[in-house]
Amino acid sequence: MCLFIETIRIENGVIHNLEYHNQRFNSTRRHFFPHAIDLDLGTSIKVPSEGGRIKCRILYNEEIREITYTPYTLRPIHSLQMIHCNSLNYRYKSSSRDELNALFAQRNSCDDVLIVKNGMLTDTSIANIAVGNGSQWFTPAKPLLEGTQRAFLINKGIVIPKDIIVEEVFCYKKIALFNALIPFGELIIPITPQTIVIVRSSENNKLSE
Repeated sequence: MCLFIETIRIENGVIHNLEYHNQRFNSTRRHFFPHAIDLDLGTSIKVPSEGGRIKCRILYNEEIREITYTPYTLRPIHSLQMIHCNSLNYRYKSSSRDELNALFAQRNSCDDVLIVKNGMLTDTSIANIAVGNGSQWFTPAKPLLEGTQRAFLINKGIVIPKDIIVEEVFCYKKIALFNALIPFGELIIPITPQTIVIVRSSENNKLSE
């Protein structure tokens, strides 16, 4: 069995969304290791002394196996290649990203991929998404991974879960990418034919087999 990952943002000495990370960490452990006892990640994290944004990466199975800390710099993303893949399953945040990496490799000249599953928008290779119409933000009701930042935003009423079909993508004005390390609002792309590149599902249907 592969190992699992929690990636936590530490910024200027503050651990963000620890409650949500604890919930996912322990839920995953209970699913795969029914006798596992809940743990508090906060007791294992040693906040680095340097400021700025730090990526805290926790590798675990039944127990925590490794914790690393590295400075984090946001990778610019200005365009997304839409990719259809009905077979991808990334419900649990695991260290095995072969399928996601294979999809990312098909981004062509774009900066990342926007993954479509069963006709619905899901995630990019690294982030949950939300689309905005100018007054509200909607996040896919069935993402590949239920991210901790996504859970926080839903609980705060900032984004609303909704099925977002491919044919409706250009009905929205903007798309926001976010994850544990990228706060909501920090990475927003206007939705145009140049920034969201659509291909027919038949052009990459080998990914759905």
